[in-house]
Amino acid sequence: MKVEALDNLQLIKESARDFAEQHIRPHVMEWDETQHFPMDLFHEMGKYGFLGVLVPEAYGGAELGYQEYITIIEEIAKVCGSIGLSVAAHNSLCTNHILQFGDEIQKSKYLPKLASGEWIGAWGLTEPNTGSDAGRMRCVAERDGDYYVINGAKTFITHGKSGHVAVVIVRTGELLDSHGMTAFIIERGTPGFHAGKKENKLGMRASETAELIFDNCRIHKSQMLGNEGEGFIQAMKILDGGRISIAALSLGIAKGAYEASVKYAKEREQFGKPISSFQGISFKLADMATQIQASELLIRQAGHIKDNGGNATKISAMAKYYASEVSVSVANEAVQIFGGYGYTKDYPVEKFYRDAKLCTIGEGTSEIQKLVISREILKD
Repeated sequence: MKVEALDNLQLIKESARDFAEQHIRPHVMEWDETQHFPMDLFHEMGKYGFLGVLVPEAYGGAELGYQEYITIIEEIAKVCGSIGLSVAAHNSLCTNHILQFGDEIQKSKYLPKLASGEWIGAWGLTEPNTGSDAGRMRCVAERDGDYYVINGAKTFITHGKSGHVAVVIVRTGELLDSHGMTAFIIERGTPGFHAGKKENKLGMRASETAELIFDNCRIHKSQMLGNEGEGFIQAMKILDGGRISIAALSLGIAKGAYEASVKYAKEREQFGKPISSFQGISFKLADMATQIQASELLIRQAGHIKDNGGNATKISAMAKYYASEVSVSVANEAVQIFGGYGYTKDYPVEKFYRDAKLCTIGEGTSEIQKLVISREILKD
């Protein structure tokens, strides 16, 4: 990277870090305990450009690249994984889907509101009976003149209750046909569209996750993204970028747990000296630092390829798979280093431990990432 780009990246890093320290850290456990989704915080983040990172300035966005995007998510996730997750989902999924596949009218209408934080976005692919097996989705849209009538449900949707607009992929063709699904933009308040159950989760509790319910929901054809039958293909391309964001989220959680562990290991004394002086602890820190460094290099490489218009399918899956597993491993070791205190809510690592697990599941499980990677390897 050029010196100017590095300087700019450092400024963005400091901006995200300062924002997280000032606006997020004081409320982390309160929001976690009450499962409160802090909408006001997201309106504020919009002013900093954190909700339209990849969106061109013409639509009110920050017009930054993936290196900056990775940095923003990482710095926020070091303080709170929940908020990092919501920033990632808003940017990579709903907003980016409209940016990549919307027409000029759609982009002009929705992107300024999403980039500014005036509106929060949701994205719906997963259903109660279809997660990785999206080809069997049961949420169906039937054509009725210039309208489509949607019936069915989506589940595990970030911002499912509070989101102002959702990009939803539904079936318009035959079961198992990859060209039988279509994406639509659906605004909150549309008749027949409402939120269902809000999930009570292990971690990421301040990032709202809920059902989307469609009951004879009529959507005009002008709300379609691209052409009929392109929804699944679009979704797979969106997930390439989304995996980078979840990898960055994983990196932030891992770094947060690691930094807390280093600090604690230097301060905590046993047998008359800091526990960091014991090989059992220092070797744990060495492993954690090495894994974090390796995952960041993978993530940065994926971001570089994405920024330069290359095919990021394999590398983004590698980054997401490795970084998410590292996040779980590092958080686990962090709890171990803290001992009994690591199991209490008075110290930060138990939350990193709970939050990290989602990273191995959301936007494609680790097993699905291996499937994607192996297919790309064998195709090459």
